[in-house]
Amino acid sequence: MTIATTDRRRIELAGIDIELALHGQGRPLLLLSSEEQLEQDLPLITDLARRHQVIVPSAPGFGRSDRPDWISNPDDIAYLYLELLDKLDLSGIAAVGFSLGGWIATEMATKSPTAFSKLALVSAYGIKFGGPYDVDIQDIWTSHPDKVTAWKWHDANKGKRDFLSMDDEALGVVARNTESFARFCWDPYMHNPKLKRRLHRIKAPTLVIWGENDGLTSPVYGKAYADLIPGARFESIAAAGHYPHVEQPDAFGKILHPFLD
Repeated sequence: MTIATTDRRRIELAGIDIELALHGQGRPLLLLSSEEQLEQDLPLITDLARRHQVIVPSAPGFGRSDRPDWISNPDDIAYLYLELLDKLDLSGIAAVGFSLGGWIATEMATKSPTAFSKLALVSAYGIKFGGPYDVDIQDIWTSHPDKVTAWKWHDANKGKRDFLSMDDEALGVVARNTESFARFCWDPYMHNPKLKRRLHRIKAPTLVIWGENDGLTSPVYGKAYADLIPGARFESIAAAGHYPHVEQPDAFGKILHPFLD
């Protein structure tokens, strides 16, 4: 399904050229994509754009955004996105973050508690609960791709992407996204050691959504994440892995849309 885009532009933030898409009209909503940027091709954006102006930036190194050397982790990206809100003269808006985007949204909410009026986090990374040898988040970089796929998806067929139909530019974006994800999240692996101590600063009503069959970050991890955010509500979705909004879009919408409204 083709997503109708109201505006697609480049915007400069702290000297970085960032790709930005704006969909629909209405109350502003910041949507921070997952590391695979799957959300940008989903009917979900069309649904949200019926009630919101959906603001979708591509993080440095993702999509067609620049990636300077001084951007080295999600913490840096969070500050950059706060600058985006300042540049667009926005505060107290709703935000939805998916996976890596959920981690970045969480960082933003701890740094600027008034940035968001509502916060939805979907399968977010960013926290480590156990000790050095406890596996909170599975190792996707040294594991066999089939195993990683099984961790990500309840139904592996829903995770298949038709790379043969992509042109060289689109394939280059996929490769670049993977490279940037590894660069930003490899060390320390998939978390900010300080973030767990900052979650109490989040003031916005928060909804944490997880797939019941998420093998990358289990629902136990998701519930622990929610428990550290004051007043956060935790919801799980059956027959869904790390991307519940892709595998079970109807069930996902029935949870997300009433929260945002």
